[in-house]
Amino acid sequence: MSAEARGHRRQDRPPVLGIAGLTIEFATRRGAARVVDDVTLDVWPQEIVGLIGESGSGKTMTALAVLGLLPRTARITTGDIRLSGASLLGLPEAQLRTIRGRQIAMIPQNPMSALNPVLRVGAQVGEPYVLHRGADWKTALTQAVRRLADVHLPLPDERASEYPHQFSGGMQQRAMTAMAIALDPPLLVADEPTTALDVTIQAQILRLLREIRDEHHTSMLFITHDLAVVAEMCDWVYVMYAGRILEQGSVERIFARPGHPYTQALLRATPTGEAAQAELISIPGSIPSPVDLPRGCRFVDRCPYRFKHCDEEPPLLTVEADHTARCWLVETHG
Repeated sequence: MSAEARGHRRQDRPPVLGIAGLTIEFATRRGAARVVDDVTLDVWPQEIVGLIGESGSGKTMTALAVLGLLPRTARITTGDIRLSGASLLGLPEAQLRTIRGRQIAMIPQNPMSALNPVLRVGAQVGEPYVLHRGADWKTALTQAVRRLADVHLPLPDERASEYPHQFSGGMQQRAMTAMAIALDPPLLVADEPTTALDVTIQAQILRLLREIRDEHHTSMLFITHDLAVVAEMCDWVYVMYAGRILEQGSVERIFARPGHPYTQALLRATPTGEAAQAELISIPGSIPSPVDLPRGCRFVDRCPYRFKHCDEEPPLLTVEADHTARCWLVETHG
């Protein structure tokens, strides 16, 4: 999607998902662990928005907050989460249950752990029709077969009567995707949906998700650590590190001119066809603990360009149109 199309959609209506200043903390013996810190992001109609970063960056906690599924020990201290302009925070659990599946659905990282091993796949895919639309089970199973066909599962009639352990990993992910799109929710949250799949099946699932976006006019928050997937799938990207958004912008801008040293390091660590035989470059060090964050820039202890200004955390500075980064080098180098 072009920047012009994005701007036009922004003027037309509110984002499907709007997160503003979201902060999430856990209480620990060492004090408050701030795992998500003042995160603001938007997902606009029919967009696929990438949220990327290493494990431990806060990506999944952000997604769980959107779904109202945070662990009991976590609490949202500031911020708001809005779905098509309506706030989700403070809603009772009963109301959130009506929203999940109907307005927001999630495609998880590990479908085998998400599927119920003792229920047939058709019953699990059909359950949203019973819970949210009051359908009888015969109707629900008919709809489940239709949805399994929509995600290109071979022999959907037969597969609907099988159990999850009879499915391959790719088939399980297709079943989870069929369940997620059962009621045509306007927003899908895909949490590393291709991580456990081989490259051939991964390509098929990514193609399926793009097809869902185009045919069902679905918006997606796509969580991943794989920049190659981001380049193929996403219109817009947020780079997250130690609970903070360090860079954001259109995929074209960020891949052409990454503004933050962390994004640059992620790109260097991503294997490419041209460098298939080259040694992979790793990022030295590790993400800091949320109870022991560095002063200033979150990436400062791992950054090769550290200088005196890095002891003070910068705001998101403009790299160019549709592109900002939280780094003083943007201001220094323009």
